[in-house]
Amino acid sequence: MRAERLGDAPAPLSVLDLVTVGAGRTASDALRTSVDLAKLAESRGFHRHWVAEHHSMPGVASSSPAVILAHLAAHTTRIRLGSGGVMLPNHAPLVVAEQFGTLEALAPGRVDLGLGRAPGTDGATAAALRRTDSLREGADDFPKELAELTRFLDDDFPDGHPYARIHAVPGPVQATSPGGVQSPHRPPVWLLGSSGFSARLAGVLGLPFAFAHHFSAQNTIPALDLYRESFRPSAVLDAPYALIGVSALATDDEKEARRQVLAAALNMVRLRTGRPGLVPTPEEAEAYEFSEMERDFVTNWNSNVVHGTPDQVRTGLDDLAKRTGADELMLTANAHSGEVRLRSYELIADAYGLPRPS
Repeated sequence: MRAERLGDAPAPLSVLDLVTVGAGRTASDALRTSVDLAKLAESRGFHRHWVAEHHSMPGVASSSPAVILAHLAAHTTRIRLGSGGVMLPNHAPLVVAEQFGTLEALAPGRVDLGLGRAPGTDGATAAALRRTDSLREGADDFPKELAELTRFLDDDFPDGHPYARIHAVPGPVQATSPGGVQSPHRPPVWLLGSSGFSARLAGVLGLPFAFAHHFSAQNTIPALDLYRESFRPSAVLDAPYALIGVSALATDDEKEARRQVLAAALNMVRLRTGRPGLVPTPEEAEAYEFSEMERDFVTNWNSNVVHGTPDQVRTGLDDLAKRTGADELMLTANAHSGEVRLRSYELIADAYGLPRPS
């Protein structure tokens, strides 16, 4: 569960991959970049590579994390792979247990199951995913769905339960079948959040917690404090363990970093105003005429993106780790070009003296 800090990094470093698609690029291009990124992350000592579930966003090709993770498992051997996260209300718990049981069979001991309670999209798309007009995001539903998923993963519904004779396969039931031998591994469950709800629930259940600092920075410290205050030791953890997602982009030149994050911010402007599209080029962003309101949004958004030269990014990440006390930093690099994203992780690895492949 706990990652190892390597080099001079203030905390273990991991990767959050949104499989972003830039203008003029295809989803195939973005997925090839994800494979290259997973290989790079593994070779340089990043601990995890997580893929986030999003829907109906042309610039984000990660609608099916389990499919992408199976592909990444075939191209890596050591790095942990997981969801950051699967949006549980969009799926039947049994389906999630089957998908991640399959991933665990493909990559034993390397799979994380990160769960969120948001839809990962707009309300209309969420309704289409769930085939219902009721989005079921209430405080009562997510804990119930989480408990059901956990019982499927552990195959331990009590006698008399309607699902007592239903088994997630691959899973523990195979060990109890005649001649059965089952893997000792089970994907560990993480709770993801951008507010206090999942922070408190993760603490009460004694689960690891991942906070979305990259788009909810104002809530980071309050949520982490709540998680730590609520934490109860469990069979999973004897002490709190929290990672934070961080937008971070390093380039060889400070000006180039500003160009790249401006393009990513324009993409967010369009998303937040109901105009989602492919990630624009830096040239398009420089030519775009931002309104005063849009300019304010960009300034605020980019204030939470750690960007610049490798030394500047290192300083920013060091400060963030110190302020939050995060046990792990999960970096997401949002840029138009896959080459820029890959270069950013390489530069950050070099800045912290992470190991190089022999």
